[in-house]
Amino acid sequence: MTYGKQLRERIAGPGTTPLIGVYDMYSASIAAQHYDGMFVSGFGFAASYYGLPDIGFIAWPDMVAFVQRLRGAFPHHHLLVDIDDGYVDPEVACHVVEGLERIGASGVILEDQKRPRRCGHADGKQVLPLEEYLEKLDKVLQTRKDLVVVARTDATEEHDILHRAQRLAATDADVVLVDGVRSVEWIQRIRKVVGDKPLLFNQIAGGKSPRLSLGELTGLGVDVAIYSTPCLFAAHEAMDSALAGLKAADGRLPEVDPASGIGVKAATSLLERNIARERLTPEGVGV
Repeated sequence: MTYGKQLRERIAGPGTTPLIGVYDMYSASIAAQHYDGMFVSGFGFAASYYGLPDIGFIAWPDMVAFVQRLRGAFPHHHLLVDIDDGYVDPEVACHVVEGLERIGASGVILEDQKRPRRCGHADGKQVLPLEEYLEKLDKVLQTRKDLVVVARTDATEEHDILHRAQRLAATDADVVLVDGVRSVEWIQRIRKVVGDKPLLFNQIAGGKSPRLSLGELTGLGVDVAIYSTPCLFAAHEAMDSALAGLKAADGRLPEVDPASGIGVKAATSLLERNIARERLTPEGVGV
């Protein structure tokens, strides 16, 4: 069974499928212990790989190389990849999709933003003319063999949001995402216009969308939830706290609890799993 088919069947199952945003191999190693699916977040990758905001700096060969490393370490996990606007050009988008499918990605998200692009929960987003985006999306859909394709709109005007969501749902895309949804009412309105097409909801801390549980999302008819930044923001907070503590202690490292603390032993044990003969399987983790 292909990775695309596995993710498609997971999405079609009961409940809302969670996909956890990872930004490097270490965060993915931790996420893999808890969830069976990962989201390769453009926000997280731009931050970790370049130290830059998510406004269009990602070069596609860097993203493809990262996904290849992920698949090597996590052969049993779902991998949904953010490819932004397909790196502007439709031919490039198709080339990237072909390469990602070949190395084992489960799916991609293709947005309708035009440059300069923005994080989906930022102000100042601009979208391509709808027909131009649909032409790009159609080329990607014709290129993929079995890869899951999520059609995403970043429209912000009320009529345009619903119109684009409806048009995206009428394509052969597997899932529809309206990013930056501001309320439960809007989730319900979007759910209605996309009909039977699976719906994806993007949750990001401090973003524009409401904080909802998986149970609440299931009740709203949401099929997939991506969590773009829980690992990145937790790492930010923890590192800042740890270094402030180190400075306050005049450079003396804190004592590590041998039972539950994170030190050389725990970190090495985590990483050894990525080269173990028997990789961590989704059956061994919670969802």
